[in-house]
Amino acid sequence: MVEIEKVSSQSMDIEKADLEKLKAVFPQCFSEGKLDISKLLALFGQYDDNDFEKYKFEWKGKSECYRIAGKRSTGTLRPCPEESVNFDTTNNLYIEGDNLEVLKLLQSSYYNKIKMIYIDPPYNTGNDFVYEDDFADPMAKYKEVTQQTTKSNPETMGRFHTNWLNMMYPRLRLAANLLRDDGVIFISIDDNEVHNLRKLCDEVFGEENFRNQITVRRGAKSVQAQFDTWDKLGQDIEHILFYTKNSNYRFPKQTKKLDEKRQGTWNNHWRGTDRPSMRYELFGITPESGQWRWGKERSLKAIENYKKLLLDLNRTDDNITSDEIDDYYLKQNEDFDLLRLSKTGKPEHYVPPTDSTLLNTSWQDLLIGSSSEILDLFETKVFDTAKLTAVIKRMLGFCDKDSIILDFFSGSATTAHAVMQLNAEDGGNRQFICVQLPELCDEKSEAFKAGYKNICEIGKERIRRAGKKLTENNSQLSLQDKPPLDVGFKVFKLDTSNLAKWDSSPLENAGALFQRLDTIENSVKSDRTELDVVYEVMLKLGVPLDYKVIPIEINDKKAYSIGEDCLVLICLDCGKDGITPEDIETMCEFVPAKIVSSEQAFKDDTALSNAHYILKDKNIEMKLL
Repeated sequence: MVEIEKVSSQSMDIEKADLEKLKAVFPQCFSEGKLDISKLLALFGQYDDNDFEKYKFEWKGKSECYRIAGKRSTGTLRPCPEESVNFDTTNNLYIEGDNLEVLKLLQSSYYNKIKMIYIDPPYNTGNDFVYEDDFADPMAKYKEVTQQTTKSNPETMGRFHTNWLNMMYPRLRLAANLLRDDGVIFISIDDNEVHNLRKLCDEVFGEENFRNQITVRRGAKSVQAQFDTWDKLGQDIEHILFYTKNSNYRFPKQTKKLDEKRQGTWNNHWRGTDRPSMRYELFGITPESGQWRWGKERSLKAIENYKKLLLDLNRTDDNITSDEIDDYYLKQNEDFDLLRLSKTGKPEHYVPPTDSTLLNTSWQDLLIGSSSEILDLFETKVFDTAKLTAVIKRMLGFCDKDSIILDFFSGSATTAHAVMQLNAEDGGNRQFICVQLPELCDEKSEAFKAGYKNICEIGKERIRRAGKKLTENNSQLSLQDKPPLDVGFKVFKLDTSNLAKWDSSPLENAGALFQRLDTIENSVKSDRTELDVVYEVMLKLGVPLDYKVIPIEINDKKAYSIGEDCLVLICLDCGKDGITPEDIETMCEFVPAKIVSSEQAFKDDTALSNAHYILKDKNIEMKLL
């Protein structure tokens, strides 16, 4: 019998993939298949001397974090069309589950594909901590956590910061793999852990990829207002750490709106940067150092433009007003520079009127969190303080219009709302992937009283309501103005694999043995659907979950074509005679890159071997479940 590779029941082996990259570039640093770290260091002139005095960011459990991040997931993501909106056509995803396991499962399909990540992780305030990872059996731990109330991380545990770091590190490491080479990540945090988060991100993303620490306004809170003496000032800001995947990446110039439009003004045309090629005569002045701001041709043209302005308006330097200059400028239909000699005898260029200014690290024109948008959609406070879409939309300005945006602490789904809102405003085609643990709502909360049992139910309903509202507003525009707005989302839920595996635990009787043997004969669990298996195969083969899944018929057998050009063809229907050579020939007419089926779908080993050789002859890969 021929050996045919089976679809793995585990997520991508990240450590193996990283080692293969190193081996391809530095084969001399490997011995008997293992990396010799001393050889790698020596290659770059660094030697493994005593590093006792070197600075290190260490905490108890850090080495375990490496193992947790590297341990492959045996779970899957099961589709839930009944909870989704436009399941068959949307490109957006909402995933319910522990984000550590979900990030592992997304590695193959979204490796190096995410443009922007935004997360708002637990701030470690002592009462918002539910992420407690289990290295031995993460899926069992997930099942346990989702059945219990919110856990806290009180400072009395003695591992207050350690627990938080152990939770964050493996998630950030996995997230870094998903970012594109020009990818960016923004992380909201408050004073409790901003110092540790900065060190953590320096280690995961590299110190050279730190860009900014942004401050955003939040509602001022001070329980000390009632007292005459205080131990600290009230807190009215939060932080957003901004990192990039690549230190060479430069992002487009960013601006923000001004409260009032700024009138045009005049600026000195000389600058201190020393470029001899930009020193030439203007108004009889040739600078001895520094440079003019523009090239000679542009400057001379701007002087002529100003002369023409005075002529057209019948004005002189002495009686022209700022309003007249602004009005004249705004009526021009092309790039229009102005340059003149100031009353102090220095060349100066015109800076046009504007309603925006360059963006800096102070975003205190924006409020980061409020219940206003939630109340607008739900008319009741189902979420205490949600992040506001305006903050996320400003971050989205760093992305192109067809980017994929990931939020794996999605909470009330503000990121999804912001992506849809910006797409509605500028005709973009951005996609969102939201991941959220189904934390239970407190039974005394407004959310629970309104019928929402966990945070995921709130997030999904927010996307539905926001999408409906945006669609109603968008329908007022003609089709020529903007493309159709994608306000749908596919819901997936984290679960154990759909593929049965041999259970080696002790047996009680012969009946249990026959039942267990039956699971070997059927590679798919009895309580799972074909669609469950199709999406697990997509994940394990590295196919994005937004690819179209198209049901087709192969000689009366049901199959699925994945992607517009049939990237993968999956056939789980064996019919009464099993998959025949004729079926295989028909499948080949779709010209897939891969064909996937279960071993049990073939009548016998001969039929399986025939299928293998037919596909091999046509250069089509075959995989079995």
